[in-house]
This record gives sequence, C-alpha cells and structure tokens, in this order.
Amino acid sequence: MPAGPGRVTGERARRGRAGGRRPRAAAAVRSSAWRWAVLLLAALYFLLPMAASLEFSLRDRDGGYSLESYRAIVDEPGFASALWTSVKLGLITVALTIGLLVPTMTLVHLRFPWLRRVIETITVLPLVIPPVVLVIGVLGAFEGAPNWLIGSPTILAFEYVILAMPFAYRSLDAGIGAIDLRTLVEASRSLGGGWATELFRVVLPNLRGAVLGACVLTLALVLGEFAMASLLLWSTFPTWVVQVAGTQAGVSVAVSVLSLFLTWALLMLLMFLGDRRGRRSTFLGGVPGG
Repeated sequence: MPAGPGRVTGERARRGRAGGRRPRAAAAVRSSAWRWAVLLLAALYFLLPMAASLEFSLRDRDGGYSLESYRAIVDEPGFASALWTSVKLGLITVALTIGLLVPTMTLVHLRFPWLRRVIETITVLPLVIPPVVLVIGVLGAFEGAPNWLIGSPTILAFEYVILAMPFAYRSLDAGIGAIDLRTLVEASRSLGGGWATELFRVVLPNLRGAVLGACVLTLALVLGEFAMASLLLWSTFPTWVVQVAGTQAGVSVAVSVLSLFLTWALLMLLMFLGDRRGRRSTFLGGVPGG
C-alpha cells in the first residue's frame, strides 16, 4: 500500500530533525574539545613555572635534592623583621581599606547611586598611574606629618591602600550586588537600628564572603609589592627576597614558593568559609516558617 502524503511528510520532518541534531552534536563536541585544550594550555602555562621553581628550590650543593634551602630560611639575617614588617603593613592596609570602602560603598548604593560610575573610575586609576607618581603624591600629601608616620614603614600602608583599591572594590561591589541592601537596611531602621547597627549587624554579616575576598586580595598584594617599598628604601618581605636572591638563589626561590603556597592556603580558606556559609544559608532558608 503506497504511503500517503502525510506519512511522507512526517518521515521527511523526522529526517530533517535527525540531520539537524548531528551538526549540533558535532559542534558541541568541537566546542568542548576547544575548552579542554585552552584549559590544558592555561594549566601548563601556570603550573610549569611553579614546578620548575619548586624543583630548583629543592636542589642542594651536591646535585641532589633536599630541604636545605627551606631550612636555611629562618637562619638568614633580616628574615623575621622583614616578614613582620610586611604582615604588620598588611593588617593595617586591610583595616584601612575595609574601613574606607564598606561605609562609602554602602552610602553610595543607598543614597547616591549616581556616584557609582565616578567611584568605579577613581578605583581604576591606580592600575594606570605609575608607582613613582603614587609615591610622590602620598609623600606630598603627608608632608608635615608626624615622624612616627612619615619616618617609618607605616607610610607604606597608605600607599598600599591605593594599590589595593581596584581589587577590594570589585570584590565588595560584587557582594553588595548579590544582596538586597536597601531592603535589609530599611528593615533594620524599622526595628529602631541606627547607622552603627546597620553597618556592623546588617551590612557586614551579609558581606562576609566579599569582605574576606577583599582582605585576602589586599594581604596578597602587600606581601608581594616591591616597587614602592624599594623606592622608599624600606625593608619589607619582597625587598628582602630580592636582596637574598643576590647571594642565596635557592633560599630566595624557596621563600617565593612558600609565599605562593601561603596565598593558595588563604584562598582555599576563603572558599571553605564561603561554601560553609552558603550551605548554612541554604539550610536555614529551607526550614519552613512557623
């Protein structure tokens, strides 16, 4: 019995759909292959230098491998003081950066949203202004300041606040954009909360992940910044690493590897805290209200 027109049309439609699925499947396979190829190249680009640095730091004088360079770190003169100086500057920079940006960004988002573009532009400027200009600008701004500030490494903290601003601002801006800040603040005001209550009991707890991200980025920047400390002739951890590299290359590379792993550990801690808070929020959100 010959097939009717409707049956022929249905078979052609099914063949057309099947023929359309094949090119899409092939395109998906090619796209996935390209993604994996790019990921592999990026991994090689970042991991090969790290592996080479680790291998170099484990070499000893006899041509073998040992932890001699790592054991010699604490015996190098100036290591403890330089590391403590950088850690102290990092803590001061984190406090100044968070204390400056969180209230300012909260106020701008709530009352002056038209200023967001202006502030975004200002925070990008440290990426294009040379460090020499920033150093001279800060020294000029603090001309006549007390000697404990202008005559000590503490002055570097104000320089680092400027350098950390682009990274800390982006982290905090993403955190503020992920919450309904206006509703939270209005709910706090309706319950009689003041500005301090809104900031410390409403805004900061909801920006915990963003604040932690800004702190880690700022601390990593301070522990790795060399140009400004070198220009101002202060001995910090990065400048000490460069000085040691002139005489003890293995020790210098070992310190760099340790600082890299320390930064990774801080990032992993940040991810763990953020994921833990996310799971807790999801659990509490799933509890039915009474």
